Amino acid sequence: MTIDEAWLRERANDLKAGILFLTRLRYGPAMPVGGAAIARAAWAFPVAGVVVGLIGAVVYLLAHRAGLPSWPAAALAVAATMAVTGCLHEDGLADTTDGFGGGRIREAKLGIMRDSRIGAYGVCALTLSILLRVSALASLGAPALVVPALIAAHGAARAVLPVFMFFVPPARSDGLSANAGQPPRESVAAAAVLGILILVLCLGLGHGLVALILLAIVTAFLAWLSVSQIDGQTGDVLGAVEQVAEIVILLVALY
Repeated sequence: MTIDEAWLRERANDLKAGILFLTRLRYGPAMPVGGAAIARAAWAFPVAGVVVGLIGAVVYLLAHRAGLPSWPAAALAVAATMAVTGCLHEDGLADTTDGFGGGRIREAKLGIMRDSRIGAYGVCALTLSILLRVSALASLGAPALVVPALIAAHGAARAVLPVFMFFVPPARSDGLSANAGQPPRESVAAAAVLGILILVLCLGLGHGLVALILLAIVTAFLAWLSVSQIDGQTGDVLGAVEQVAEIVILLVALY
């Protein structure tokens, strides 16, 4: 096997690991995904996001073609993206808001975040997240606007995750984030470039730059919040970051 063939096989394995980790989609022989494989595959996160966005877009197109109004069509599209990811990021958002809002000290916050039960903060955060995403898509209305917005939101939001993992240390010595560790610089850079390209291609240069600036601000704030609350990040925090980034991009697409 030549060097190029080995490099391509490694990238293909990274892509498969990224899709297996971030979605419930399965293809090819089963392979374990965890630890360093997740960090190495971080560059593929935005690609997995594009796949999720495309699935949501197809559902929206089918609902629109069937004559459904924009609101139920948007709700079905969001539901499809939640189903294909197994509500991975929604679960993280709920756990994070429960922990940050309900715990008084770091250990209590981390304990709440590991509790499988959902509290009032989590319910409110999930409700707000779903309402904002559905209403944004419904307000866009036309499939020609909804399709690129969905792709941009899901692809670029997941491009933020490797950057967050690189700059914010794990809050625990165990767990998903700690096992994955810090992604390689090249993976983080590749994810960032892919995220920027997705924003510009789907939203246009102006809207893409606005979304990029807002994402940088929001990501910096969430990084500060995570460090101040629990001294770092966890898998749940990463899920919350994805949700917030997704909402920011959809709101930018409205203007």
